[in-house]
This record gives sequence, C-alpha cells and structure tokens, in this order.
Amino acid sequence: MAHRRHEFPPDVLRAVDLAHQRHNHWVKVAGCIIVRQRPGTAKGFVFLSLEDETGVANIIIEPNVFDQQRDTVINSSLVMIEGVLQHLEGTVSIRAHRVHAVESGVALASHDFH
Repeated sequence: MAHRRHEFPPDVLRAVDLAHQRHNHWVKVAGCIIVRQRPGTAKGFVFLSLEDETGVANIIIEPNVFDQQRDTVINSSLVMIEGVLQHLEGTVSIRAHRVHAVESGVALASHDFH
C-alpha cells in the first residue's frame, strides 16, 4: 500500500489512523484482504482483516451488504472499504457499507473462511 497510497484520495485513512477517529464516524480505508471469515455462528456476518502499510483494520460486513457485493468481497485482493467506525470493548472496527475492488495487478493470497 505504501507504493499505492498516492492513488487514493486523502480521506482514505491508514489502519494506524483509525484509533484516533470518532465512534460512528464515516471512514474509508484501503488495503489487501489477508483473512476472510464467515463463522457458522455469526448469522451470515463476514469478517475481513485488511492490511495496509501501517497495520491491520478489522472489517465487519453485514449479510445484506455481503449479498450485494459478494463477488467483490470474495474475489478481490485489494479493496477500498467505506463504512462506519466502531470503538467497542477496546476493539476498533469498520462496519462496511461499500466494498470497492481496486486493481492490484497481482494475485494476492488470503486465508479464507476458516
């Protein structure tokens, strides 16, 4: 991401910046999906770990958003996420509303749905 950061608008935050944003604030982040999880006990929620040059952002995707953007969530390696920041019980995460594929030019592997 360090080599691609200049391609994104200034409002696309780095993972390290998320802890300093307000709860329920609309944010954008971009990075490589390194883990996709869809636990059977999570009622259809999907969880992503999104890595950029500064660390990892936790992404929560509700079932309706996943259904609408399934192809992008499953098949894209590099994405931009737009959503609402949550500070809950010491954990910072983003409740995704939009998932945008970003052309990466390379195939990046992730750990999926374990």
